[in-house]
Amino acid sequence: MPEPVRSEWVLLPEPKQLEFTGGWLAVKPSQTAVEADATKRLIADALVLVSGSARTDAVIFGVPMQDAFKVDPAAVPQPEGYTLDISAKSIAITAHDEAGAFHAAQTLTQLARQAAGKKYLPCLRISDWPDFPHRGVMLDIARDKVPEMDTLYAFVDQMAEWKLNELQLYTEHTFAYKGHHVVWENASPMTPQQIHALDVYCREHFIELVPNQNSFGHMGRWLSHPEYAYLGEMTDGGDDLCPVEPRCITFLNELYDQLLPCFSSGQVNVGCDETWSLGKGRSATAVNEKGEGRVYLDFLLQIHQLVSAHGKRMQFWGDIINKHPELIPELPKDMIAIEWGYDADHPFERNCARYAAAGVPFYVAPGTSSWCSLLGRTENSLENLRNAAINGKANGAIGYLITDWGDLGHWQFLPVSYGPMAYGAAACWAYDANQDLDLAHALDVHVFRDQAGVMGKLALDLGNGYKKTGVEIGNNTVLHALISRFAEKPISDSWIKKTTVAGLEQADEALAQLIAQLQDARMDRPDAALIVDEFRCDAALARFACHFGIARLNAGDVGASGLPLEARRPLADELAVILPEYRQLWMARNRSGGLKDSTAALDALLVTLRQAPPAAEAAQPAS
Repeated sequence: MPEPVRSEWVLLPEPKQLEFTGGWLAVKPSQTAVEADATKRLIADALVLVSGSARTDAVIFGVPMQDAFKVDPAAVPQPEGYTLDISAKSIAITAHDEAGAFHAAQTLTQLARQAAGKKYLPCLRISDWPDFPHRGVMLDIARDKVPEMDTLYAFVDQMAEWKLNELQLYTEHTFAYKGHHVVWENASPMTPQQIHALDVYCREHFIELVPNQNSFGHMGRWLSHPEYAYLGEMTDGGDDLCPVEPRCITFLNELYDQLLPCFSSGQVNVGCDETWSLGKGRSATAVNEKGEGRVYLDFLLQIHQLVSAHGKRMQFWGDIINKHPELIPELPKDMIAIEWGYDADHPFERNCARYAAAGVPFYVAPGTSSWCSLLGRTENSLENLRNAAINGKANGAIGYLITDWGDLGHWQFLPVSYGPMAYGAAACWAYDANQDLDLAHALDVHVFRDQAGVMGKLALDLGNGYKKTGVEIGNNTVLHALISRFAEKPISDSWIKKTTVAGLEQADEALAQLIAQLQDARMDRPDAALIVDEFRCDAALARFACHFGIARLNAGDVGASGLPLEARRPLADELAVILPEYRQLWMARNRSGGLKDSTAALDALLVTLRQAPPAAEAAQPAS
């Protein structure tokens, strides 16, 4: 056989050190066995894949399966590190710990996927370990999608293959707290039993399930109910708890009493980001006397005391404390700040250095850039992920958390985020080895599993389609904004005022050409057909946004309600076809709660488009 060629093999993430040593290992049918242990099961499954035969015994290359790998911290000093040696006679795995052995088995799995049925594995030596101790993903399950349990389990499987070790489910109101039924009754919340089950599944895959309950800002789902109005900064509800209301701490303590025992993790993310109304309502006097930063920090420290009393270590979003950098040194050193930012040029370098100088442990938190986009913002997301990895590593960040939010309806489907998630996972495992990763190829082999080699590049290209408009705005795309925030507001009087008919026509044409390539994909996944439909639906929404924007500009820069009748009818027909499919696809991975909220803006837009404009109504003859 010809020698293995390095360029023909891709791993996700690529390991720190990999050397092809020449030659091949023959994998025979009788060398694999059924195993209960997760790591041994991965090894056995990998060899079955290569051999193309069923398992027959519990011996691998003359070594009993229970001795298939060894844990030796002296031989591999880095936590979660491992070596994987494949010679012409054997496979040898040595790991620092059980997690390292599991990661080695995942690497073997990816090699086996590329050698499926060929009966040979390439001889090689890998030495590998992570750059960041904590490497995670945060899924937004509060705005508006709460995933089905099967969706979460499948996602944990994917995370484990990417060597991630932390999962957070961002919650505002979507946990079934006893005594608070009115808040979550229509949200299909996670139950304590489901969290317990997911926690066990995560631990089996060497992933820490960290509770995430916002505890200051983003509490509008609670404060909108009269029963909780007394907790709000604003008397008319709003989003923020009032930091000078003592009963807020009592309220939070009750939530933590119920939530935290469901998790085995020793950490909890309490949020506390984007407290936009702080000092504008009931805390105004305190803010005038002490300053906004001090009032914020005082409340943060009270939450810290609650969390500590529950035996947990507190994480919090760092955006507000970053506005008051002089207070960073006062943060308790057992508190973890999360430095988040989602545009390519976010100042990770400056902000990370502040935490490092103060001796405050911190994570960096870039994002997938999928929310408020429909199809993603590929170029922005990859640069954002690189920026976080480079500056987090340089300043001693202890964690790297890839966030995937659901603002304004959560219109993007989960596979839209796979590309950025996969690249982020690679960047936080071994940045130097993965900065130039052929991401499209890696996605084809290990994520979409597309034998045609189409889907990886297509997903990334679709995420750049909006750029054809010539308009770029932070944390959004113009296409999403046209049908959400600015469906009625004149385009010339908004963030997207540079939008032109020509730009929208170019984006529409580009998206049409790209989406036509979906028919060429040959994905070997159980949900392959679903992924095709999800991308096609999001692309249909993006193209509708182009048509909607073109019609509005051609009509004199009007909102939906100002469109003439002849422009409304085709747009209404187009959206009426998309919405039923969107609802059906939502239910394929998510619970029904939140669906009505998700489609509310689109439903309202459809109603408007179906109505005759006032001028047309006036022109109708009297009956």
